Amino acid sequence: MAFLTSLIFISILSLSSPYCQAASRSPFLDGLLANGNFEKGPKPSDLQKTVIIGKHSLPEWEISGVVEYVSGGPQPGGFYFPIPRGAHAARLGNEASISQVVDVNVGSTYSLTFSATRTCAQDEVLRVSASGQSSDLPIQTLYSSDGGDTYAFAFKATSGRVKIEFRNPGVQEDPTCGPLLDAIAIKEMLPLKYTKEHLVKNGGFENGPHVFKNFSTGVLLLPKIHDIVSPLPGWIVESLKPVKYIDSKHFQVPEGQAAIELVGGRETAISQIIRTVPKKSYILSFTIGDAKNNCHGSMMVEAFAAKETLKVKFASTGKGGFKTASLKFEAISDRTRLTFFSAFYHTKLNDYGHFCGPLLDDVKVLPVS
Repeated sequence: MAFLTSLIFISILSLSSPYCQAASRSPFLDGLLANGNFEKGPKPSDLQKTVIIGKHSLPEWEISGVVEYVSGGPQPGGFYFPIPRGAHAARLGNEASISQVVDVNVGSTYSLTFSATRTCAQDEVLRVSASGQSSDLPIQTLYSSDGGDTYAFAFKATSGRVKIEFRNPGVQEDPTCGPLLDAIAIKEMLPLKYTKEHLVKNGGFENGPHVFKNFSTGVLLLPKIHDIVSPLPGWIVESLKPVKYIDSKHFQVPEGQAAIELVGGRETAISQIIRTVPKKSYILSFTIGDAKNNCHGSMMVEAFAAKETLKVKFASTGKGGFKTASLKFEAISDRTRLTFFSAFYHTKLNDYGHFCGPLLDDVKVLPVS
């Protein structure tokens, strides 16, 4: 009996141990959702031409309304669907949606990376929701002309199981019109730590959303009016247009694995609020350049810190290159906002329908000794 009591006590103790609690944690997520690229299609009996019949007929997804399973290439009616990340995609008709339930860790922040393109109408909208947070994403503006527009949306998990939903809230004359979803991934965002040596958090932009490995034109980060939780930890997109998160596999970046491309001119601004000591002097340094993506022209990045402003010019031929700049400023409060934006609008040299701009990387603030 004493042995049985001891065994029960040991079992209870092991269940409450940190190791056991860590083991029960949901695994770190960084990749496609289940059938996130839609390459597993419905059975032929569950398709009426391209329209999916049945709530659970699209593997791993629950659908509502008119959802089409489409292939890339020429379409009836003269349309052409570019699907650069694979062969198939889902198109959401009037008030249609697709959703999936994912196991997550309560309190953690997650970002969704997804490819979304309008098909028929100029005023198409895509509503993204997860864990009680939602955003209506306007997709009228095409930032890349090859169907490669990719967006990120972030949310904080309030429960261990989260329903992720993509919905077309609009009504078009043609019920099969609507946004095209090509691929959907999720990533758990690592928390940032403040140190006195590194006043700027995530200044190299290494901590960011998932980037598709087989094809990437960069990931558009939504302004905070659309996405309250930033998919770029430490930073705020406080502008009318998104900024673009780019990676070193598909672009040339000055330092590390990632950088930010300011694709919306003066309508794009990225900022961060750092801790400072009033009347103390600091040096803000950063790197600008072009991402070797045929973005050309006379570029200029404007930087703001406290009462100081710096305009940095860079002549781009679209073949790569960068330069470093620095700005000395005196803090006027215990919080100082750093802001960067591109002074001009740019397009690719060989594709005037593809928006681009100068890149920003390696942002640092150090106190003047």
